[in-house]
Amino acid sequence: MTTTPLPTPSHKRGDVVVVLFPNSDLRTAKLRPALVVQADNLNTGLAQTVIAMISSRMFRAGHASRVTVLLNSSEGKQSGLLTDSVVMTDNLATVTHQAVDRVIGTLPMAQIDAALKHTLGL
Repeated sequence: MTTTPLPTPSHKRGDVVVVLFPNSDLRTAKLRPALVVQADNLNTGLAQTVIAMISSRMFRAGHASRVTVLLNSSEGKQSGLLTDSVVMTDNLATVTHQAVDRVIGTLPMAQIDAALKHTLGL
């Protein structure tokens, strides 16, 4: 039996994407920005990607598991986001490659990695 290789996703770690992000009920979803946090070339055999939710609700900032992105910063300018936002590494989801609509920008991963370590207890 031969297996067909999975198509390479059009996104990579650190990309800000617009994605159909699942709501907490796991039955509905909303098109919203998210950050790709999964390692590139993970090769699990599944056409899926681990992402972190991005919220424009700034009251969610100020937690070690969250990274603030301000539009007037160099990071904010390359993010493709439309407003000051918070990357929430405590709100991760696994979505199919097909759920990713498009890449709108990128973010550096150093602060994100520190937030992920806090979230995951690494």
